[in-house]
Amino acid sequence: MTARQWIGWIGLTIVLLLATAAAVWRGDILKAGLDPQVPFQTYRPPPAPDYNDPRAWALRDVRGPGSGPAAVFFVHSTTYDGGREWNGPIGDPDADAWLKRVVLPNYAGPFARAGSISAPRYRQGSLYTRLTLRDDAREARAFAWRDVAAAFDAWIARHPDGPIVLAGVEQGGDLIERLVRERIAVDPALRARLVAVYLMDVIVAADALSPQVPACAGRDQVGCIVAWSPVSDDNDGAGRRRLRRALVWDGRGRLVDLNGRPALCVNPVTGSTDTRAVEARLHQGATNATGLEWGVRPALMAREIATQCRDGLLRHTEPRTESFRETGGWADRRKSRPYNLFYGDIEADVQARLAVWQARSAA
Repeated sequence: MTARQWIGWIGLTIVLLLATAAAVWRGDILKAGLDPQVPFQTYRPPPAPDYNDPRAWALRDVRGPGSGPAAVFFVHSTTYDGGREWNGPIGDPDADAWLKRVVLPNYAGPFARAGSISAPRYRQGSLYTRLTLRDDAREARAFAWRDVAAAFDAWIARHPDGPIVLAGVEQGGDLIERLVRERIAVDPALRARLVAVYLMDVIVAADALSPQVPACAGRDQVGCIVAWSPVSDDNDGAGRRRLRRALVWDGRGRLVDLNGRPALCVNPVTGSTDTRAVEARLHQGATNATGLEWGVRPALMAREIATQCRDGLLRHTEPRTESFRETGGWADRRKSRPYNLFYGDIEADVQARLAVWQARSAA
């Protein structure tokens, strides 16, 4: 071959090698792009929110038509990807867009019938902190707790009496779980007002629960926790990875490895810790509410999903329609699902427990 042909073949080989490397290590490359590249100890977080300012709330005591008497405190999941910051600044446009378009309609929506909903913005741990077990990432996730605690204090001051519901999804659920232990479990007055706690897409160490706020054993129980971490029935690898990489709070407010401890699973379809298989006919409705305006109740697809609490995870069959497929870019597919498989079940559960709470309160 001529020199020009040699150069051409060498160039083509290099291009193919680079393309192959990019395909194989694409996830690592994209994840590295979200690394702030600064130790958390020397990192300067964004300014703290002022929870007396309505702009610090994505929802603030919002009511829908015919909503009940409860006050609902909802903490959202990870919406900020990362890059420059360990903790997302309040009001980041992309994070706020994901929150309003995806998270609130799908995950706060099931509580709209129970009462007024408040959802604070907070300096959340970035998506990168969910993708690594580094100490910096753990500290960034723990840092978010101070905002949620401050938001809760401001919220509870505006709601000095009546039934309360606490709910969080993914990162928000982690923070709610700590809030329950440090604010609710130690306060008899707040425990008496508690309808239930909902920890969606969250790994919780079962042996870490306070006996004052236990797991829900049935739907006629109040003042208890409904928590689950969903994994497809045919994806054992994902289940093992989720448990292996799970971080839970210790008594000193640090995030530590689950390290083989049993995880809590309360099946949202039955509202109980029963580990028996639950047939799809009992499922009350999945939905994809992404893009719906707040207050619009989505159409539900019932009798779609069979479930079972197994090894601390909620194993479930997959719905058959295209509405329940992962969409978006690489980062979006690593956030909480852009649909809710248990929207109708959560809605029914909180309504049932609120009715029990009201009956007992009246008695």
